[in-house]
Amino acid sequence: MAPSKVYFTDLRTHNSVSLPEKLKRLIKKAGIGDIDFEKKYAAIKIHFGEPGNLAYLRPNYAKAVADVVKELGGKPFLTDCNTLYVGGRKNALDHMDSAYENGFSPFSTGCHVIIADGLKGTDEALVPVEGGEYVKEAKIGQAVMDADIFISLAHFKGHEATGFGGTLKNIGMGCGSRAGKMEQHSAGKPHVNHDDCVGCKMCTKICAHDAITVTDRKATIDHSKCVGCGRCIGVCPHDAVNPASDESNDILNRKIAEYTKAVVDGRPCFYINMVIDVSPYCDCHAENDAAIVPDVGFFASFDPVALDAACADAVNKQPAIANSVLGDHQHNQGDHFHKVSPETNWMSAIDHAEKLGLGTREYELITVK
Repeated sequence: MAPSKVYFTDLRTHNSVSLPEKLKRLIKKAGIGDIDFEKKYAAIKIHFGEPGNLAYLRPNYAKAVADVVKELGGKPFLTDCNTLYVGGRKNALDHMDSAYENGFSPFSTGCHVIIADGLKGTDEALVPVEGGEYVKEAKIGQAVMDADIFISLAHFKGHEATGFGGTLKNIGMGCGSRAGKMEQHSAGKPHVNHDDCVGCKMCTKICAHDAITVTDRKATIDHSKCVGCGRCIGVCPHDAVNPASDESNDILNRKIAEYTKAVVDGRPCFYINMVIDVSPYCDCHAENDAAIVPDVGFFASFDPVALDAACADAVNKQPAIANSVLGDHQHNQGDHFHKVSPETNWMSAIDHAEKLGLGTREYELITVK
């Protein structure tokens, strides 16, 4: 396979050209205009940031992408799916509050926010994964699959389980419904924390397999009947139903690649990575540690595998910032992400995505001034 083209621009500005304008120039040079957007719905998948975290992408960048989509005749919307863990984005109402708190609104971005898997994280499409080894049918937020065109706008940073979070993770994990996220994280099935359970029976009403019983106002899941759909997690008003988190990091990465394939197959897609504020851990944290390397710039491509590979290489060429997790190790060469999170292997996602036909790790880097 021939190398894929990855387009790059740095953060230097001149002659009154702003960074959002440089982003617009980059994605136009990268060929986003080759997609027919006319009167088509375009999902822009972004992480809105857990409240308290300040490393997430500024809404100004989302507006720049949405503006280009509208210039091309499309109907853009910003989207993400609800989180599996308890926090500020576990249901659509809290999630939209968090998005607005962090500056993502129709007034600041020029397009609406839609939480793709609905109010309780149970609004999902079952999407076959061609060639999937771990996932045969991915559970993807319905609004993501309803879109005609898919755009990933990802903050490229470290991650404590996958090594880094870039395009593949933004799509694969990010577009999974709550049950889809559980499937990626877990080889097991959910369980009930009896300290939090009040016996409201919401879980028994939604379970299609009669796997849940309530005795003495405490629910119990029969794993011989449970199929691991995760709907009980979404419906529980007290967060008493918890997923297992027992999958190895390598298998997690491979499942993320398979979920990515489910999302992108069969429709026009475009991918953007922002290598700025490269925090050591995920934006799902309600805080962010200091950046581990200096800001690099913006990258864009039609190939998600080449894009993530190019960004990983760019980060690993950077010096460690003093007084950061990476700087504490006095580490300036080699794999920065593995040094920060030694139990991770980000190449497992790249390898599996390439095997699935999502793209190639070989790339030609084209600089846009």
